Amino acid sequence: MILTIPDLQAGVILGVRKSILAKIALFLAVKKGKEGSARKEYLYIYIDDATCAHYYPSRTPQNAGGICSRANGGDGGPGEGDYARMLGQNAAVTSYQVSHYFNERVATRKSHVHKAIYMIAKIVQEILKEVEAQEPRFISTLIENNGRYEGIIVHSPCEYEVILYLNQMGVFNFVDDGSIQGCAVLKLSDGRKRSMSLWVEFITASGYLSARKIRSRFHTLVGQSVEKSQYRDICKMVPDTTDVKLRIHDDYIVQITCAFRCNGIWPRSASHWPRSNIPWPNPSIANEVKSEGFDLFSKETNAAQNQPNKQASSMEGDAWAMSLHHAENTLLQHGSRRKSFSILKCLRDTHLDFPQSPITNYILKTLLLFECEKHYNEYEWEERFIGDRVIGIYTYFIETKLLKFKFTTTTTTT
Repeated sequence: MILTIPDLQAGVILGVRKSILAKIALFLAVKKGKEGSARKEYLYIYIDDATCAHYYPSRTPQNAGGICSRANGGDGGPGEGDYARMLGQNAAVTSYQVSHYFNERVATRKSHVHKAIYMIAKIVQEILKEVEAQEPRFISTLIENNGRYEGIIVHSPCEYEVILYLNQMGVFNFVDDGSIQGCAVLKLSDGRKRSMSLWVEFITASGYLSARKIRSRFHTLVGQSVEKSQYRDICKMVPDTTDVKLRIHDDYIVQITCAFRCNGIWPRSASHWPRSNIPWPNPSIANEVKSEGFDLFSKETNAAQNQPNKQASSMEGDAWAMSLHHAENTLLQHGSRRKSFSILKCLRDTHLDFPQSPITNYILKTLLLFECEKHYNEYEWEERFIGDRVIGIYTYFIETKLLKFKFTTTTTTT
C-alpha cells in the first residue's frame, strides 16, 4: 500500500492522525481550495472503506479492493472538491502506484542529488587539493569512479558528508570497551612507538590518538584553503562548530570528516549481531558485512557535548565515532530493500524536511533494517510488496517514541 503524492506548492501542511483500529491502510486526502488559495495536504491513517465513508460521507467505495476514488465535485464549481485515494489490498494497483511514484518522484530526487554531488565534489576537491599542499598527511580520497563519486554520504538533498580517509593507523590498538557509547579510542600499542606514528603530535599523554586534535588542525587548514580558493565567494565555513562544515551557494551544507577505515574487524559493542533467534540476514551475508568492517569518524558527538565535567568531556573528545555506513548499505543490497529506502527518503524530504526535524534519513534506514528483521523472507521484499513494507515502517514510526540503533544499544527519541 502506498500513496500517490501530487505536486506540492507553498503552504503545504502535513497532519498525521492515528486510528486505534487494528487493520491499517494508508489514506491520502487532498483538499483543493478555491482558485489561487494554498493547497493543503493531509496524511491520514484509516482502516477501510467503511472508515473512509465515516470521515468522508460523500465518498463511496469503488470496489472491494479498498480504493476510495473521486468524491463530490464540491459546491463551488468543477475546480473544487475533495479527491482521495486509499490503496488497500489490490496488489496490482499498489504495484502500479509504487512504480509510478518511483519513476516520477524518486527519479527526480536522484537526478537533483546527482547534479548537486557533481557541483559539490568539484568545489571540495579544489579545497582539499590546497589542504594537501599545506599538509601532505591529509590526502584527498574523493575520487570519481564511473560517473559516481566515492566517499560522499547523502544525508538529504541539501546536506552531504565527504569522508577523508587517513593513513597509517597501524601502531594503534582499537579499544571498544563500551565506556563511551557509540565511540571507540585508538591507543598506542607500545609507548615506544610514539615517534613512529605519522600523527605523533596528535597523541595525548595517555597514548590516545585524539580525534579532536586532528579535527582542530584540519579545521584550520580547510578555513585557510577556503579563503585562498576561487570559490570563496560562494563557499563559506559554518561557524560555531568544531566539525568542518561548508555552506555552498547558501543552499548546501557539506561536512568534511576525517576518518580511519577499519577492515576485517567488528566492534565489540555490536558482537550481539546478528541475533540467533532472527533468520535475517543469512550467515553468508552476515559474514560479508562483518568482513566489510566499519569507519572511525572524527566528529562532534552527543556524548562529548553532554559531559558535565571537563575531564570526562576531554576523554569523549579524544574518542572516535563508529560508523557502520558500509555495513548497513551491504545489508540493503538484496531484493527491493534499497528501492524501499529511496521511497522512504523521498517521502521524508517532501513532507518532513523542516528546521530541527527529528526525522533523519538515518532513522529511516534504521527502521528499514528492523523491518528487514521482521520480514526476513526474501519473497517479502519483492517489488509487489514494497508498498506493504513502506506502510509497516511508517506505522511503527507513528506508534513508537524510542528507536534503537541497528547494531549498538544506543537509543534515540523520534
